[in-house]
Amino acid sequence: MTRTGRIHAFAPFLAVLLVFLAMLPASAVEIIDISRDDLALDLSKAVEIYRNQGDTFQVSTAPGADGIVRRIEVEASSPRSSGDWGVFALANNTEQQLDRLIVAPHFRLVGSGLIWPDLGSNRIVSITPSEGFALDREESPDSDIFLVTINPGSVVTFVAELASPSLPQVYLWQPDAYKDSVNSYTLFRGIVIGISGLLALFLTILFVVKGTSMFPATAALAWAVLAYISIDFGFLNKVIEIAPGNEQIWRAGAEVSLAATFVVFLFAYLNLNRWHDHFSYGALAWILGLAMIAGVAIFDPAIAAGIARLSFAATAIIGIGLIAYLAASGYDRAIMLIPSWLMVLVWLAGSWLAVTGMLNNDIVQPALGGGLILIILLIGFTVMQHAFAGGGLNQGLFSDMERQALAITGAGDIVWDWDVLRDRVVTRPDVSDPLGLAPGSLNGPARNWLPALHPEDRDPFRTTLDVVLEHRRGRIQQSFRLRGADGHYHWYSLKARPVIGSDGEIIRCVGTLVDVTEQKKAEERLLHDAIHDNLTGLPNRELFLNRLEAVVAIAKSEENVRPSVFAIDIDRFKHVNESLGMSAGDTILLTIARRLHRLLKPRDSLSRVTGDQFALMVLSEQDPARVAAIADAIRHAISAPITFAKREIVLTASIGLISWTSTQSSAEEMLKDAELAMHQAKRFGGDRIEPFRPAFRSFGSDRLQLESDLRRAIEKGEFRLVYQPIVRLEDRTVAGFEALLRWEHPRRGVIPPSEFIPIAESCGLIVQLGLFAMQQAADDLGAWQKFAGDNPISVSVNLSSRQLLRRDLVSDVRSVLARSSLKPRCLRLELTESLVMDNPEQSAHVLNRLKQLGIGLSLDDFGTGYSSLSYLTRFPFDTIKIDRSFVDDTSPKKNVLLRSMVNMAHDLGLSVVAEGVPDEAAALQLRQMGCEYVQSFAFGSPMTADHAVKLLKEQYSAAQA
Repeated sequence: MTRTGRIHAFAPFLAVLLVFLAMLPASAVEIIDISRDDLALDLSKAVEIYRNQGDTFQVSTAPGADGIVRRIEVEASSPRSSGDWGVFALANNTEQQLDRLIVAPHFRLVGSGLIWPDLGSNRIVSITPSEGFALDREESPDSDIFLVTINPGSVVTFVAELASPSLPQVYLWQPDAYKDSVNSYTLFRGIVIGISGLLALFLTILFVVKGTSMFPATAALAWAVLAYISIDFGFLNKVIEIAPGNEQIWRAGAEVSLAATFVVFLFAYLNLNRWHDHFSYGALAWILGLAMIAGVAIFDPAIAAGIARLSFAATAIIGIGLIAYLAASGYDRAIMLIPSWLMVLVWLAGSWLAVTGMLNNDIVQPALGGGLILIILLIGFTVMQHAFAGGGLNQGLFSDMERQALAITGAGDIVWDWDVLRDRVVTRPDVSDPLGLAPGSLNGPARNWLPALHPEDRDPFRTTLDVVLEHRRGRIQQSFRLRGADGHYHWYSLKARPVIGSDGEIIRCVGTLVDVTEQKKAEERLLHDAIHDNLTGLPNRELFLNRLEAVVAIAKSEENVRPSVFAIDIDRFKHVNESLGMSAGDTILLTIARRLHRLLKPRDSLSRVTGDQFALMVLSEQDPARVAAIADAIRHAISAPITFAKREIVLTASIGLISWTSTQSSAEEMLKDAELAMHQAKRFGGDRIEPFRPAFRSFGSDRLQLESDLRRAIEKGEFRLVYQPIVRLEDRTVAGFEALLRWEHPRRGVIPPSEFIPIAESCGLIVQLGLFAMQQAADDLGAWQKFAGDNPISVSVNLSSRQLLRRDLVSDVRSVLARSSLKPRCLRLELTESLVMDNPEQSAHVLNRLKQLGIGLSLDDFGTGYSSLSYLTRFPFDTIKIDRSFVDDTSPKKNVLLRSMVNMAHDLGLSVVAEGVPDEAAALQLRQMGCEYVQSFAFGSPMTADHAVKLLKEQYSAAQA
């Protein structure tokens, strides 16, 4: 085959090869010309980076001297390879062979970033030229350096195997120029490190000499700066051997320590913990957070360094705010720190420009390191000024102070000495001893006294010391209370004066501390006895009115201040004193006072205004419902049984209530109106809460006349009973009657029970009325029994609270049954839910005794009270009467509620009577639910005994027919 034929035969293959080469990702690179005079060329922007190319990389070379573009293939030579490759081309257009150094620094502050900074690493694993062998690596701890030799007139393409994803900087140096540059920076770095080390050592020595908190904080900051500079300048590698790859951990640790010591210095220098513990907690939390970040640096140095940089910036910004505020307040330390902190802000701005890449040159990084040393120098000078200020104090003055202290000690007083610069208080003899505290527990910073001081004395003590320090003159003369180990407070009187140093600053305060506890106790006893009740220790009427007058004055201008006043009187307390004695009465009053005091909230006030009368001012609640709840809580607190001499004493209270309105002009008027309401509650029988109404002021003789008529009515028999049928739903027959008391007044006509029952309870006639109703109902039922035969007919009689709590109730019931020859099961007693729950323990005891007689017990108005359902199992009821409010309810859930109440009663073995059933349809629904009885006007109105006899005759005559 001819040559031409062979070419034609390979033509398709060449075409395919050209297409394949055209599809490869890499292309020819830009050529950088170098000359003999070029000392340093920045190749950073000329290097083309190819990402994620794997272990094998192909690239087209730059056109050679012959103009031909070739392709080279390079394989990774190290497992450290990141899979990224860099390509650049150099051309030597001179007639001489040129030797150059390719330098890639491991770390560069410029452009390193703020949040996830690049903390440096090995950048280039190896460099392969398009001609010759791989370049030789020069030894360097902080850069990747490769020596390259370029022949005259040649164009060489270099493929760099990258060890990290980023390549911040690549320079092409003339070898001698690079050595000169390194040597020049070495001198600068040595000077900076030397100054930093000497400064850290000097501040440490100063800390040992002076010992106050600002010096160790400043020394720690200096050592942190030294560590940072040593790592940044590569000095640490010469002191200790750092394993390859650990540079990032050391650099991140140095930045975290610098941020932490910066916080500590600011906190200690400004002495923020003198009075403000929350500053201590905040600084401690900040430092602990940075300490945790230091641990994170081991696993992810970039995160730790980013947080440290943010912390440093935050400290600088917060610090300028604190310094400005304290300087405006005249705090000398803050004023002296202003120049240093302004330099910190300038350094912070430069660092931000550098790490974000806006300030980009080779001088920035060492310049920032030098600036950091200048900041520490200025801070060190500021601290040293504090260290030696006031040092010219006359030694003879201290001798005089010592002599005075000896004289005062001989007089029995305590010397109180506060070293202001060290913030250390010393007492001689130690004040901790008489207080029973640990020796030296009050020696140290002035803030150590705050926990031992009474809460009311802390702010005056702190303010007094601050004012003396601020004005640099004056005297301390103050009394305060210190808590002893036993919890009791001791009064001390402090008299001290400041000692001024040569610079005009207070360096210490010295004075005497005297125990004045006995004097203060005598004063307090006299003052307390003048305005407090001797028995209970509560405020008396005068102090209560004084406090109320102050609140009323505020209420006239503040809408959110609306006091309520309760006047509380113990019902029939005179009988307690007469039957048990005055000592028992005092004990009971103390018990009641403690119970009422437990109901108070911080702004409320309780007073004993007379023998058995208390007054309560409530400011904590303004909502009427909440005020009513407090009144109810007072009533129940008093009515709870009191055990005395193995006896349970149950008391009740009449409570008058008034809430402030703009019509009340004085505290005296409010209290009088509350007492009028209390007397009205007492007239209604006591054991009740009566809100004030203006009509109480004009309460006349009608009430007294009604009481007189009531006594006469009992003697003349003006009371009678009417009976309302209780109907059995099963067959519509009468199962029994409820006896209702009526008063037929000769002049006023029929008076409803709601008017005369409270009067009868208040004047003690309710027992006679109740016994009359019980006996009359039993007698009438006994007469009806001959019509009913063996059919069970019952009569229900209502009990009052006074009857239930009487000891003779069981005997009275037994006598009634005996006189009427009535079977016990035919007599039923009805009690309301609220009546039973007023005193559940006493009620349970009495009801169990009544149940033993065999009589029936009904729980009236079921569901309207506030009792717990668990109490139903404790009381021996056999019937519940559902209140008419549930039957009249028009809500869609009425039937669900009624059915559940009936089922619950049946589960407890109780029968059910529904009150207020309006018609037959409602009765049929109740019957379907299982309700046994109804009582309402629709099934029988209240009737006289004669009408009841007639009704029974008709019922049983029809049954017999």
